[in-house]
Formats: sequence, C-alpha cells, structure tokens
Amino acid sequence: MYTNIMEFEPKENAAIQATGSIITIKGPKGELKRDFGPKVLVFLEGKKIKVSAKQKEMLNTVRGHIENMIHGVNNEFSKKMKIVYSHFPITVEVKGSIILVKNFLGEKSPRKAKINGKCKVLVKGAEVLITGLNKEEVGQTAANIRIATKIKNRDLRIFQDGIYIIGEQA
Repeated sequence: MYTNIMEFEPKENAAIQATGSIITIKGPKGELKRDFGPKVLVFLEGKKIKVSAKQKEMLNTVRGHIENMIHGVNNEFSKKMKIVYSHFPITVEVKGSIILVKNFLGEKSPRKAKINGKCKVLVKGAEVLITGLNKEEVGQTAANIRIATKIKNRDLRIFQDGIYIIGEQA
C-alpha cells in the first residue's frame, strides 16, 4: 500500500470497476479503460473512488483523468474547427483513420493528419467536428490537423490559410 491516498465521489453516474492500477468506466455513450501504471492503485469503497500513489503529485492528476473519463462516457467530448482559405480552395476528406487536406496552398500532394483512437471526424462545409469519449484523443486529433496545415516558408501575415480550432461543442 502506498502512503499517499485521496478519495473522492464522482459528480456524474457511471459503472466503475477498478482492479489495481486499471480502471474501467461504462456509461450511456460507451466504455473507457485505462491503466495508470505500477505507481498508482485505484480502488472503490461504495460510491467513493480511492486513489493511492507513491508520489503525492500523482493524486490530482489521476483524479482529473478519472473525472474526464466519467464525463466522456456520459456526454462525449468534441472540438469544432473551421477551414479557412483565401488563395486556393481547400478540400478535406476522411479516409479510414487519416484526414486528407487537398489543395492546401495549391500543393499537388495532400497533407495528412492521423485520427487518434476511436474519434469520429465529420466534415460539413467549412467546418470540421471531432467527437469522442476520450478527451486526450479528441484534443490530439485536433492538434494533428493543425500541425498538418502548418505554413512554412511563406509570410504568415499574407497566407492565413489553414484549419483552426474555434471552440468546443457542448
């Protein structure tokens, strides 16, 4: 048993199972499973979740991850992005787990961005909507799109084309 212990009660309802460092959370939208590694133990006492760790700093981090998982299986996370261009019309396609950004700055070969995990990407006109249960996967997918449309070797004051995050969808 580790010396640092924190207990908390989740704000939302979900079916929670914990064995050692692995926690599984089921909700109306789906199921998430995560292994926190050998330095963290998670266990249940009634409706309360107890987190025990070797390092005190890990307690709030693990609590934040668990609360995000509970929120994700109940509501889903989403990011909204906007396609902006002034020089060359950009087309965005989703093929499997890859997003293709075609005709970006008039380039012949499409730029590619990876879709992380089980995120769903929907392209509708000039908007891209990324949804998923895992907050980290949704955020990383949005970051992958931004990185793929990064402009190099051009004046950024003139070439403001790209796909930008405009907010989180509720």
